[in-house]
Amino acid sequence: MQRISKRVLEVVPRYLTDLRYFTSIPLVRNKDVDKRRNSVLVHDRAALATAATAHPLAVEQDDPFELAKDDLKNLYTDIRHELNCGQRFSQLEDMARYYFDGQGKAFRPVVACLMGRAANIHVQGRNELSRGQKTLALIAEMIHTASLLHDDVIDESDTRRGKPTTGKLWGQQKSILAGDFVLSKSAEMLANIGCVKTNNYMAQTLVDLVSGEFMQLETKSEFNERFSHYIEKSFKKTASLLAFTCRSSVTLAGADEVVIDNAFQYGRNIGIAFQLIDDILDFVADQSLLGKPAAADLKLGLSTGPVLFACEEFPELDELVNRRFSTPGDVERAFELVQNSEGLERTRNIAQAYCNAAISSIEDWADSPHKRALINVTDRVLSRSK
Repeated sequence: MQRISKRVLEVVPRYLTDLRYFTSIPLVRNKDVDKRRNSVLVHDRAALATAATAHPLAVEQDDPFELAKDDLKNLYTDIRHELNCGQRFSQLEDMARYYFDGQGKAFRPVVACLMGRAANIHVQGRNELSRGQKTLALIAEMIHTASLLHDDVIDESDTRRGKPTTGKLWGQQKSILAGDFVLSKSAEMLANIGCVKTNNYMAQTLVDLVSGEFMQLETKSEFNERFSHYIEKSFKKTASLLAFTCRSSVTLAGADEVVIDNAFQYGRNIGIAFQLIDDILDFVADQSLLGKPAAADLKLGLSTGPVLFACEEFPELDELVNRRFSTPGDVERAFELVQNSEGLERTRNIAQAYCNAAISSIEDWADSPHKRALINVTDRVLSRSK
């Protein structure tokens, strides 16, 4: 079994099962915890230990991106068509379309299409996507991209995917408006699907995106607080969109609440794993592949999983975290300490556990190439380099 620290085993498992546990969880101390809580945490530790070894890495078959290729061959063309503004607002149109150039990973639309087809087979015995399910894939990419437009303003970023940001080219104020426009068009498309439940689910994603951004501005002092805060923020900023897109697609398949919850858990767990790996890449990826500078999160004052784990090995990091790496030399020192710690490995172990939990959530579904591709998505998440 891969090494996962006792302290993390006490904190993480609750997020694998229930959103109600998105709160600070004290460390277990045999002297000062009641038997009931200790019993629950022992059960949770056992559950995570099982998750960490329950599923081998996916094999090279049922390639997720190949299976979704036909569904998404016109993804960016369709989105750009939806963002038509007319001649009067041609600049707004150019800005809104700027990142829909085919250079993105299209990870969210791929998951949305695979989830829709897998659910249709499981529930109805057919795999064709409905019009609403296809539209959801577009909406997921549009919401994600709108959040990038806004993030680049907040972070004052100059580059994204190896090219100048919209803020750099057209100015920050217009960039905000472009993001708002993309969100507005996605809301219009969502309303046209005609399902109240999916409207509510995707609206919650927008709430989560904003509240997650607010959480990113906060700093916690204790490990438990920091780690639970970090996981909750990762859910809100990254995993929520995947979770609610999966839930919406399966709702449109006519599934019951159990299957709908299975889909939500898959999206949530794969989304958190995706963010954990993203935070690892900030320390190890080639800048040209990643499309942003190395140590970008540290430069923004952000403490991600690798940093939090490194704090346990190098207490001097605590002070740097608390002042959000704001003193000259802080970023370089923190980067060095993380590189010399087990923080990257331990973060990857947690990502593996989340991927295994994602697989477990759909293991009872009817077998299909699309279900197997969803399982293989976990391997893509864990092995990605950008």
